[in-house]
This record gives sequence, C-alpha cells and structure tokens, in this order.
Amino acid sequence: MHSRPQPSRRTVIGAAAAASTALALGVPGTASAATANHTRVRALIDRMSIEEKVGQLFVMRVYGHSATAPDPADVAANQAEIGVSNAAELIAKYHVGGIIYFAWAHNTRDPHQIADLSNGIQRASRIPLLISTDQEHGAVARIGSPATLFPGAMALGANGSARDARRAAAVAGAELAAMGITQDYAPVADVNVNPANPVIGVRSFGADPKAVAALVAAQVEGYQRAGVVATAKHFPGHGDTGTDSHFELPVITHSLEEWRRLDAPPFRAAIAAGIDSIMTAHILVPALDDSGDPATLSRPILTGILREELGYDGVVVTDSLGMEGVRQKYGDDRVPVLALKAGADQLLNPPDLETAWQGVMAAVRSGELTEERLDESLTRILTLKARRGLLDDPYVTHRGVDRVVGVRGHLAEADRITERSVTLLANSGALPLPARSRLLVVGADPAAPSGTGGPPTAVLGTTLSGLGHATHVLPTGTAPEQAVIDQAVAAARDKDAVVVATYNVTGASTGQIALVAALVATGVPVVQVAIRNPYDVARLDGPAAALAAYGWTDVSMRAAARVLAGKVRPSGKLPVAVPAADAPSRTLYPVGWGLGY
Repeated sequence: MHSRPQPSRRTVIGAAAAASTALALGVPGTASAATANHTRVRALIDRMSIEEKVGQLFVMRVYGHSATAPDPADVAANQAEIGVSNAAELIAKYHVGGIIYFAWAHNTRDPHQIADLSNGIQRASRIPLLISTDQEHGAVARIGSPATLFPGAMALGANGSARDARRAAAVAGAELAAMGITQDYAPVADVNVNPANPVIGVRSFGADPKAVAALVAAQVEGYQRAGVVATAKHFPGHGDTGTDSHFELPVITHSLEEWRRLDAPPFRAAIAAGIDSIMTAHILVPALDDSGDPATLSRPILTGILREELGYDGVVVTDSLGMEGVRQKYGDDRVPVLALKAGADQLLNPPDLETAWQGVMAAVRSGELTEERLDESLTRILTLKARRGLLDDPYVTHRGVDRVVGVRGHLAEADRITERSVTLLANSGALPLPARSRLLVVGADPAAPSGTGGPPTAVLGTTLSGLGHATHVLPTGTAPEQAVIDQAVAAARDKDAVVVATYNVTGASTGQIALVAALVATGVPVVQVAIRNPYDVARLDGPAAALAAYGWTDVSMRAAARVLAGKVRPSGKLPVAVPAADAPSRTLYPVGWGLGY
C-alpha cells in the first residue's frame, strides 16, 4: 500500500477552511454547521497519508515543559521511552492526534507554561491535536494551584446539587481551555457499589445509579459548554471491583440485568447529554462478553452495546494501554489493533508507541484493518476537533490564562461548593468545637496532587488557627508506629480536643486504628475526619465525632476545618452506604445519612 505525499499544515488547514466556506456555517450545533464540518473533515481525510491516519488515532505522553526545549532529564526520558527528544519530534515522526499531560511527566508546572506547551504542540502539527489530561479533581488532578481545584466526585455526590456539579465542571473546563487543554478525562461515571474498590472509591459520585447519572449529565454539560471535550469513564462500569486494572484484570460479576440497572444509567445519561467521548475499562464482564477479552478489546461491548444498544456514535477512547489489565492476554502490537476492531477510536498512551504504531500499520497493510475502518474513527476524531474549534484556532494566550485561571471568583465558588459536601456522620456533642479551643491535629498526610498548599494536617491546622483555635500539628502518617502514637498521646493530654485525619482505614491499618484507640483512651474528645473514603468510621471505636471530607486537597481541608469550628454548618449527605466492618451486610450509615448542628 503506497503512502500519499504529506501536505503542509497550511495546505491541510487551508483546504479544510476552503471546504467549510463552501457552505453556510450557521450556528454551531445546527444542521448547516454539522454539514460544513463534515465537508472540511472529508477534505482533511482525503489529503492524509496512511501514516498520518494511523498516527491520528494515538494519544501519547511526552516528557517536558516545552514542546521543543525540555530539560535534559526529560529529553533522556523521551529518548528512552519513545525514541524522540521532545513533543515536536514525536509529532513529526508519528503524526499523533493527541497528547496527554501528566504532572509526573513535567508537563504542568504553572498555567503560563502549560499554555506555552500547548501552543508549541499545536505549532508542531499539521493537524491540530486534542490535548488531554486527567483533571477529575479530588484524588486525581494533574494541575494544581494556582488553578482552581474543586472537590472530587464523591464530595459532589455528598453535596447533591446538580447545579453545583455543573458549575464546578464549567469553571474547571474554562480554566483547562484557557491553558490549551481541550479534552478532560472526566467525569467518572462508575457507580461505586463496592466499599473495597481500590481504584475508584471517591472518584465516583456514589452508589445510587440515578443520583450518579444526574451528576454525570450535569458535569458533561458544564465541561462542554466551556468548550472542553468531556469523557465519561470507565465503560461499561468499574464500580464493583476489588482489584485495580492498573495492575490486574478485574472481573465484574454483574448479570446483564444488574448491569442495566446499576452500571448503565450514568452512561445513558452522558449520551443523552451529548457526551463527546467515552473511555473504556480494562475489565472482564462475562455477562456482556464471555470471550475472556477485556471491555477495551470487546466488540460485543464497544460496538454491540455502546454503539448499537446505547446508540452512541461519538469518540471512544481506550483507557491507558500501558495498564496491566489490557496487556495480559495479547502483545503490545496486537492490543491497539484489537481495540480498533472492537470499536475504539483513540488509542491512549501505549507503553511502546513504535510497537503499537507498527502493529496498526501492519494490520492495515495486511488488510486486517481497512482504510475505511481508519476513516470511520478519523471522521469521529476530526469532527470533534472541528466542533471544538481546533481546526479554526487551536492557540491560547497568557492574557486568556490571567483572565480565567484561578481567579478570585472561581476560588470562592470552589470553597462554597466544597463546604456543602462535608458530611457529619456522628457527634456526641464534641462539635462544633468551642471557641478558642486548644487542639491537637494528627493523622495521615498522603501525597496530594501537585501544586497544592501542603500536607492535609498542616492545612487543617493552619485553617483552624486562623479561626481562633490554638493548634498544634503532629503528622503521624498512614501507618504510625508505637513511638509516634506515644508522642501523640503525650501531646494530647493538655488539649481540649484532638482532630485525627484518617486515610482509607482497613483491617490492615493497624497503626491508624491503634492511634485512634490510644487517643480516645486519654479521655480527651477525639474528632475523626475521613480524608478519602468515608468508610473509616466503621473500624474506629470511641471518637466523639466523625466527619467525611472525601478528599485531602486544600479546598477539602479548609472546608472541613470551617465545619469543625462551626463557621459552616454540615449539610453533606452520604452518597454511599457505610457497612459495619465485622458484618458487611449490615449498614451502619445509609445513603443519605448526614447530621447537622
């Protein structure tokens, strides 16, 4: 199969523009606009080589803060993993259709740098790219302060307001768009019905499919009205698993009826809301496909159910192809081919791009994948780029960043929305804290998303001090040893109350359990704050009060402190049930539980 000559960026975009002006563009979203987009997309595809067509299907990571001049360590990482020095070389060699940003890849230092990186990437490509990231907020956020950070999905579930969820997404989307990020891998549409879920948890809006569906739809509307591609994930539903698809291949044992009742509603709602893209899950669902293939590689799931049963014709993006859940059965050269044959359009972050790219090229040359099949996905991807304005102007400015990113009004909205999520689970009179209390703040300090203001115990302590309390902070970690516990007990003896931040307490969390027990034994009132999953309270005996904050970033810790101090009344309601630790079938706190002052 012979490749066509590769046209220049000016030729490609100029041809598309000429085609589009042959028709009245009309108002975006109208039939005339859709027709114009189809014409310009067809013109682009007709001028693309096979190599470009294959490249457009890939979304790839790249190290560095600059598209052309990354730091030496990032150049070395790129050479080792991709065989190129920078993003511009990656685009020139593989013609990728998208780039994904990660903090660990040093893509997201600050808003101006992100905007410059985005512009550099767009300048390097003949066809504008979709630039994506995982900015779910809460537990998963690639961009930190000074951008506005909202609480994660479960906190928004506890807040319960579709209006607040929509507004959070609109603000977040506007800030991403200002930095040149055009595709966000959010919202999470998984229904978290398994308290032991190690990978979703607080990333889900909750356990009630109807409530999750309403918030997913609201966030889709918010992101996309802000001009950012929303991505509902992880289809067909990752909410009932006890294993992490980053490391294993989870099995979902729901029957077809259970899937339709529990897992499908949020995806149906996303599709009804006009979702631009849907991400696949690397999970086995035997009731939907008994072949032993993960959903990402399953034609019965991606084509039979998602496209035909649910009627979705937008872009389907795989979850990262570097995850073990999709690599166990087939080689890295075959996985992208099988994903395309299943019905996927975008191939996200393969572990070895050369192997994956050549695998798809070989399948095209052999006829296993036809050029028409490539064009089918290209049409979806390029139509999405056209609809989001990328084919007209993919560039952003520092002025636009300064007007939008982390502005005072956005930060105030984040505080207000987060305050409404904090949930009071138990209270024997310890809360609100009396004025000018002497407090000890102890507990876990998990790593926060980059760019946040400090460890959660420090933010709790600083905020409580600013509210008039005399606060001593003693971080004790997620697995405190006896010496640290003894130190906390000694520090608690002259205090009016102890605030202990707990993080995912399980039966194996003996240190956190022992810490709380020892502090309770001092006789000083102990207030427990769950800073991730809300299930911790079931494994702890004796706290005088218990809060669920659903997150540990600054905005969540500030909101929790204001509730502790009585400056804000708790109004959050549990979006998941909390089962008893010794009898999981018995519910301690049901969905909808939440006390007030």
